[in-house]
Amino acid sequence: MQSANGRVFKFGDNVDTDVIIPARYLNSSDPKELAQHCMEDIDAEFVNKVEEGDIIVANKNFGCGSSREHAPIAIKAAGVSCVIADTFARIFYRNAINIGLPIVECKAAAEEISEGDQVEVDFDSGVITDKTTGKAYQGQPFPAFMQKIIDCGGLVNYINEK
Repeated sequence: MQSANGRVFKFGDNVDTDVIIPARYLNSSDPKELAQHCMEDIDAEFVNKVEEGDIIVANKNFGCGSSREHAPIAIKAAGVSCVIADTFARIFYRNAINIGLPIVECKAAAEEISEGDQVEVDFDSGVITDKTTGKAYQGQPFPAFMQKIIDCGGLVNYINEK
């Protein structure tokens, strides 16, 4: 499994799926269209600033709210390579794995990493390195079977390869 390496966009507690992708855009399931509206209700300039490989860092309960799979799809399609949070809503966690979006739980990293920091995440070990500060954090690595699902780009691709 590879790693993620990018600039951080920082968000707080309880970032819900309605903020990640507003309900008014749910008439589309096209990842490119969803990506154009990712995070727009919390940061209207997010889609203009985010670059391929960037990382979202948030605090508690990221992805709470409705169970829509559109939320992790929008994040991944916007170019985000990983989401780090103190905790994730359970359904968002499962949906992220299902569509192949790497997510890592780590309280210390969520609290200490700042907006704009350059961060690298090793998905095999769960180690998160803030290259800006030089600090390393131990996140929760995925079990091997979940790593395989993410490596394949999601559950459907994983099953199709079997």
